[in-house]
Amino acid sequence: MSGQLEISVGQYSDKGRKEINQDFHGVYIPKEPQLSSKGIAIALADGISSSDVSHIASQAAVTGFLEDYFCTSEAWSVKKSVQRVLTAGNSWLYAQTRQSRYCYDNDRGYVCTLSAMVIKSTTAHIFHVGDTRIYRLRNNDLEQLTDDHRLWVSQDKSYLSRALGISSHLDIDYQALPVTTGDIFLFATDGVYESVSPRFIVHTVNQAGDDLDATAKTIADEAYRQGSTDNLTIQIVKVENLPGQDANELYRSLTELPFPPVLEARALFDGYTIVRELHASSRSHIYLAVDDETDSQVVIKTPSIDLRGDPAYLERFLMEDWIARRINNAHVLKPCAQTRKRNFLYVVTEFIDGQTLTQWMIDNPKPDLETVRGIVEQIAKGLRAFHRLEMLHQDLRPDNIMIDSTGTVKIIDFGSTRVAGIMEIATPLRHNNILGTAQYTAPEYFLGEQGSERSDMFSLSVIAYQMLTGKLPYGAEVAKCKTNAAQNKLMYDSMRYENREIPAWVDDAIRKAVHPNPYKRYEELSEFIFDLRHPNQAFLNKTRPPLLERNPVAFWKGVSFILTIIIVVLLNK
Repeated sequence: MSGQLEISVGQYSDKGRKEINQDFHGVYIPKEPQLSSKGIAIALADGISSSDVSHIASQAAVTGFLEDYFCTSEAWSVKKSVQRVLTAGNSWLYAQTRQSRYCYDNDRGYVCTLSAMVIKSTTAHIFHVGDTRIYRLRNNDLEQLTDDHRLWVSQDKSYLSRALGISSHLDIDYQALPVTTGDIFLFATDGVYESVSPRFIVHTVNQAGDDLDATAKTIADEAYRQGSTDNLTIQIVKVENLPGQDANELYRSLTELPFPPVLEARALFDGYTIVRELHASSRSHIYLAVDDETDSQVVIKTPSIDLRGDPAYLERFLMEDWIARRINNAHVLKPCAQTRKRNFLYVVTEFIDGQTLTQWMIDNPKPDLETVRGIVEQIAKGLRAFHRLEMLHQDLRPDNIMIDSTGTVKIIDFGSTRVAGIMEIATPLRHNNILGTAQYTAPEYFLGEQGSERSDMFSLSVIAYQMLTGKLPYGAEVAKCKTNAAQNKLMYDSMRYENREIPAWVDDAIRKAVHPNPYKRYEELSEFIFDLRHPNQAFLNKTRPPLLERNPVAFWKGVSFILTIIIVVLLNK
């Protein structure tokens, strides 16, 4: 990389004319790899004047945020990570008030305001509740980025409408802004910004040298001279450098290890003995091997030599191992522990003694409904493990699902998986949204839209439909529909025409799960799985649809037959 994220920080806090300082602030700059994967965190909290314990709330809010954010999953987006942390912190503060003698008086409880920012890659993620403020100084323009959550009841009287610890429910303002080198962000409590003019702040920061702490103190001292009666805290954050890399640099970082050669049976390879080739394609080679140390069977996946000059392909190949090591689920392929140095680029996983779902469907062309339910439920458990980490599989299909000799179902391929936390990191590579197989890909991808958990649900539901009928719910038409209008004309082919033994409510559940419009599918995967076993009352109460909707061909054949009879009768008169 030609650079990494780098900031300069200046901070100052003083109790001012108050007896104690109820403000608290902090910055955490991690080392790599967390600097790239999680970013830099800054936070400022201000306790409320009416409370004797709000300084405890301020300290707990800031330290909790700075510590707990970096403990969240690297796969999570910044927004999800911070909201989880702040929600937990709010619950703790609210509980402390409820357990104290101030349980019926929030104005004297564990309450504080908070403004926080995470700078990750080239984006600033801002989280705010209360009346502390964040400004951005760019080109001599001081712009307030946060809104004050303060309700004014008169010219002289107001109160906080939102704060940490004030309620069991927390409503957090969030926004994401692009960052450029040289941007300056200022965090300030009301004791500072209510007493210092924006012109003074801009002039002081522009005249600042390398000592930003002294600059922060100068601004706070000016607030004191202007008569501020509150605590005085200000933070100055200057973006010195942003991560940047070109495709060639990224390619070199991805290919530090050489590509392995094509392997043959009985070959010795990095402590493994190759047994045989399991699968070969233009994208990879997969081998069954024996680990010479443990004498256990494993699977080795090597990248295609033909694609060694494609950085995007290499990134996806390496991401498979990264993803597998972060998911621990019985229905997701498990990677093998790396106990020795690797001399080549490859991935090692557990060996699954079984068959793909594709082969299973060939061997079982007419499975019973209960068997299909069991397989779908196991796949759904694996999918939920992805979704909990804000990952979308995006290529769920029978070839990517294995059933072992015990009947356990496992998702085995992660080459198209989208990870929210990784997508926030700037990269020169272009990511193709449509990486899956067309027959199982959700319609929204063909419109150029980002997928969601409902997109994976669509793919799973298509697989369920295929297991029960041997066909696809829309045939091969989905991939041809590149507009909303075309997708609205897609006609679901009811499973009842193929298999009368399937209950109508099961057909309705799958119909809803494969709806072309993702917002008309189930909200949660668990709802779909539940409806596969339990008749949904909404489906049972539904009136029988007209013949035109159920079977348009039969309807028009009937109309044609009736018209023919009428014409014959008229001609014979």
